[in-house]
Formats: sequence, structure tokens, C-alpha cells
Amino acid sequence: MMRHPHVWMGLLLWSVFGQANAAWTVNMHPGATEVSNAVFDLHMTIFWICVIIGIVVFGAMFWSMVIHRRSTGQQPAHFHEHTWVEILWTIVPFLILVAMAIPATKTLIDIYDASESDIDIQVTGYQWKWHYKYLGQDVEFFSNLATPADQIHNKAPKDEHYLLEVDQPLVLPVGAKVRFLVTAADVIHSWWVPAFAVKRDAIPGFVNEAWTRIEKPGIYRGQCTELCGKDHGFMPVVVEVKSKADYDTWLGERKAEAAKLKELTSKDWTLEELVERGDKVYHTTCVACHQAEGQGLPPMFPALKGSKVATGPKEEHLSTVYHGRPGTAMAAFGKQLSEVDIAAVVTYERNAWGNNKGDMVTPKDVLALKQAEAK
Repeated sequence: MMRHPHVWMGLLLWSVFGQANAAWTVNMHPGATEVSNAVFDLHMTIFWICVIIGIVVFGAMFWSMVIHRRSTGQQPAHFHEHTWVEILWTIVPFLILVAMAIPATKTLIDIYDASESDIDIQVTGYQWKWHYKYLGQDVEFFSNLATPADQIHNKAPKDEHYLLEVDQPLVLPVGAKVRFLVTAADVIHSWWVPAFAVKRDAIPGFVNEAWTRIEKPGIYRGQCTELCGKDHGFMPVVVEVKSKADYDTWLGERKAEAAKLKELTSKDWTLEELVERGDKVYHTTCVACHQAEGQGLPPMFPALKGSKVATGPKEEHLSTVYHGRPGTAMAAFGKQLSEVDIAAVVTYERNAWGNNKGDMVTPKDVLALKQAEAK
């Protein structure tokens, strides 16, 4: 019979967790910006102050316990108060707190000083993606999770950046002060990039400010840190930082793409072209809820395969995608997708999975609906 089970249990736990102990980290990362380095420096300053306080307090305590122990014949002093001791234990902690408050206040002031920015970007949270709008540049786009569905469903090995990769990252230049205006379109989200020391809640109807200035090019990753629904874990943030010249080239290309997309609205599309584009839009935007084969996840997310919406009047189908359905999980995509992508995904849904309606919604139809809504 095991006489000391707690000893054996302790040894077992030590052998199991001791192997993983080398992978543990207990400190913050310095980061890649002025603010993140200031936060790290403040953290280390406070840490060492606490270490010194701990050494002094516990050192005095253990010294007293050893030197003044009863076995040496020490007799305890008898007193109820000491004016100078009371003054010291009031003044010394006060001075310590002041010494900690000065660098902390300076860092907080720097964190919230978003003035005189070089670039302003509106960050809007949606279930479950981010929308980035470069104010004054006529450039905006959605950033969606790019991790393959097979990895999510354990049908393929997970790569290094599992659930931390997107189709279109936020692109920023080195050395520029970037101001973020963070909000949300549906529920509360939170935009967080640890390397920037930036974490701001995205709240519908409110705009929160943050800023950063990145010191070196690279890829920086983060996540939504507010529980925002069933796909909360599939809402990463990826920021690609480029040199000034590369950023200017990228921005010029995005402006050209935006102009080209406007031209596509007036193009005469064929059914096959819309279905092909709609396939890509559906598997980027709609697949999480309605599934790859349109079978949905009833009752929360109804099937589109053979549904009354996808096989009924195309005007009603377009209205559902454009306006959403209040009181349900069906979001409104009128402001999320372009006229071309809305037309393409509606056309795809009406001709996929055996629906085979043979009709289509064109970008001109979507534009007409949008113009009618604006009147």
C-alpha cells in the first residue's frame, strides 16, 4: 500500500510539468513601437521597485526571526506606539508611490496623445472580420480569416499561423504616426496588436482613438479580444509594415484597384462570370455560417440549398443579402460588400448546390437598389 500518496502525486506533477517549464515565459515583450517600449520600460521599473521592497521587507522579517528568536533568550519589547516609526511608514510608501506615479503618468499621456498623425485609419469590427478605411485616400477593404477550413476541422495539419492569417492585412509605413479610429458595426469587438501595445474596444456608436509609430518593417499579429459571438476565435488582426517607398507603391495599387472596381459596376456581366466571382465571395464571407455546401447550421443559420430565399424571387433574395434580417444572425452586407460582390454572391447562391435558377443579379441592380435607398 502506498503510505504517502501526496508525495508520489507531487513527484508525478513535477515530472510532467517540469518538462514543459522551459517553454514558459513570465515577462512582457518589448514590442516594436515607441509606446510598447515605454510600456515595457515602465513595467520593468515597477517590477524592480517591487523586488527591492520585497527584499527589504522579507529580509527584515527573516533577520528578525533568526536573530531575535526565543531560543537565544531574547525578550520582546513592550510598547504601543512610536511617533517616528508611524511617520516613516507613512512617508516612505508615499514617496515610493510618487516615484512610481511619475513615469506611469508620462507613459499614459503618451499612450493617449493621438494628435498630429500622418495617417488616419478607421477600424470597424464586424462579425467576424475587420474593415479598414484609409481616411482621405479612397482606399478601404475587409480583412478576413485566411486559415483553410480543413485545418479548422482537423482535416489537415495546422500551420505556424493557425487562426492568425488573413486574406488582406492592414498595411502601414515605417516611421509614420498612425491614428486608429476604432468602432464596430454590430456588437462589441476589441482590436489588439501586442507588439504595438494597442488594444481598443470597438463599440457600436462610439469611436475610440489609439495610435502607433512602428520602428521596423515586418508582420505583426493580433486578435479580437472581446467575446463577440460564435466565431470570435476566427477574427485575427494582421499588420504588414513596409518601407515608405513600398507603402506608397502599395497605396497606389489599391487606389487603382478601387477605380477599376467602380468600372466593373457598369460592365455587362455574364452568368458564368458572376458565378465564378460569387464562389470566391461566398467562401470568404458566407461559408462560416451557411457552410461550404449551403447546408447551413439550423436553426441559427438556415440552409441555402433548396431554400425559399435562394430559389424564390431574386429581388427578395437581393434584399435579404443587402439589408440582412433584423432579429436574426443574418447580417446586412449592403455596406460590407461592393455592388459587384453582392451581385456575384446572390447569383452564385441561386445557381449552386442544385438550385440552378439560371437567373442572375447584376451590379447595376445592386447600384439601383443603393441609389433608391439613398433617396
